[in-house]
Amino acid sequence: MNGDHGGTGRDGEQPVERRIPGPRTAADDRETLPPVLPSGGSEPPDPPEPPGPPEPSLEAPGPPGPPEAPSPPLPHKVLKSLLGAWALAACSAEETAAVEDHLTSCAPCADEALRLRDAVGLLHTDGTLDLDPMLRSRVLEGCLGRRPARIPVPAWAAPYDAETARLDALLRDIGDSEWHAPVRLKWFEGDRQVNRKTTVAGVIGHLTAVDGLVSKALGLDDPLGKGDAPLQPTERTEAYWTAAHRPLTRTVREPWRDQSHSLVRTVSFAGRGVAELSVPYGGFALPLQDSLLERAFECWVHGGDIADAVDYPYEPPAAAHLHGMIDLAARLLPATLAERRRTGLAAPARHLVTAGSPGRSLHLEVEGRGGGDWYIALDSPAALGSPAHTVAQVALDGVEFCRVVAGHVPPVEAAAGQEGDREAIRDVLFAAASLSRL
Repeated sequence: MNGDHGGTGRDGEQPVERRIPGPRTAADDRETLPPVLPSGGSEPPDPPEPPGPPEPSLEAPGPPGPPEAPSPPLPHKVLKSLLGAWALAACSAEETAAVEDHLTSCAPCADEALRLRDAVGLLHTDGTLDLDPMLRSRVLEGCLGRRPARIPVPAWAAPYDAETARLDALLRDIGDSEWHAPVRLKWFEGDRQVNRKTTVAGVIGHLTAVDGLVSKALGLDDPLGKGDAPLQPTERTEAYWTAAHRPLTRTVREPWRDQSHSLVRTVSFAGRGVAELSVPYGGFALPLQDSLLERAFECWVHGGDIADAVDYPYEPPAAAHLHGMIDLAARLLPATLAERRRTGLAAPARHLVTAGSPGRSLHLEVEGRGGGDWYIALDSPAALGSPAHTVAQVALDGVEFCRVVAGHVPPVEAAAGQEGDREAIRDVLFAAASLSRL
């Protein structure tokens, strides 16, 4: 390329001046540029008018063309990949029709579509997100049904294991501030209902202190220490609360749960003979199998107290476990009724029990979950109730009866069907309420 622009061109002609064009404007900027005038300097010509509608044709329309060929069916692999979008209702109308037509002839895809639709149902938040309180029990039952535990939990310890696990699941869900929510514990003393105000953390401290009686009986550590700790449940609870020196917090959960794990593990390895081991409660004692059933009952009752305080749903125990709790209360009623007679809180026995005469009895008919029939001896704590000597009958729901036994429902307010000796009915219902304690 020659840089000399002043020389002559080929064959003596004058060189033609070459110009390098300037940069092109962007397409977006062309409308904003001033119009370019032609070389004469005159105004630009008017733009051409837009074409009008085409003239109508006078010729007859020709025959219609051949119909469009139908789309080929989608392959199985593509239809299977659309199942997720179909379950979410995200397919087009054509894809939806193709998928649903395919599901009528392909069983594996139909099963997969059903599973996906069920999974999509879990994404909706219309219902409660709280887990079913019995979920853990059902999962464990299913697992143990497939592979039994090498060291199974004894059947008589299963209610305690289940109720401590349910309460622990509730405690995991509550926040730090809710551990200080007020809880009012209720029970009966004599013929009147009393109460004690504490917190959620205080309730767990109470359970820890009283469960310690079972720990001591099994040779495990007592949460109240190695000294002469009291045996009476109320005194143990007060001693535990006093030793804290400050309001209890969520830190009480781990010691309580560790203690319950240790109890279940110990009785599982101990063998059959441990079931009859005596557990002292101060003024009375219970065999270990009844003691753990009583602890399961109290764990459920106080779990309900905590749930009410933090506004959380809490279901009753499984039917079989509830039946065992009701049975324990029914077995304790004759001795409790006799003790109330000794203190003048119940009418004296009307019948002298002899070897051939078991005395009067009350038919306790418990309906609903955990229900059954029990005959409560009225005249002797050692006698067995008999249907042949029934003088009264009480019928009520299983959970309602347990609420009476827990001291949460006054006996006179119990929704019970009653028939027969009114005095015997009153004495038995008040004896049931007096089974409660802090």
